[in-house]
Amino acid sequence: MAEPKTQTYANHRRYVPLFHFVLAGVLLANVVITGRHVYYQGLSRHVMWEIVMALALVLIFLFMRAFPVAVQDRVIRLEETLRLQRLAPDLASRASEFTPEQFIGLRFASDEELPALARKVLDERIASRDAIKKMVKSWRGDFLRA
Repeated sequence: MAEPKTQTYANHRRYVPLFHFVLAGVLLANVVITGRHVYYQGLSRHVMWEIVMALALVLIFLFMRAFPVAVQDRVIRLEETLRLQRLAPDLASRASEFTPEQFIGLRFASDEELPALARKVLDERIASRDAIKKMVKSWRGDFLRA
């Protein structure tokens, strides 16, 4: 998959078409088909098992995305804490004041922009990662995320 040369707020979200659209569509179709079986065949052991399996597949789909994202968020927190130590030692002592949402938004700020933006985020208590991302003027792309 070719990566864009530059990343901005407008194009920073990552979609994997086979996962986000094809697999999600197949699982949704499976839930609909299972619902039709309940409607037309009534509840039997076989149909109950189809319901259980359809729900299990949906849960697998959700968790196989949620678990790596949770690990990624922890790595972002570590990376941004180390970056603050290097770029703004005075802010590094306040790293525990940042929420994971704030770190996730700040990761896109360039090295030059990070100290001032981080101070603003803490001082003004800006909590929304989306609001922080929109405040970034010099975007630092993240092409390696899960």
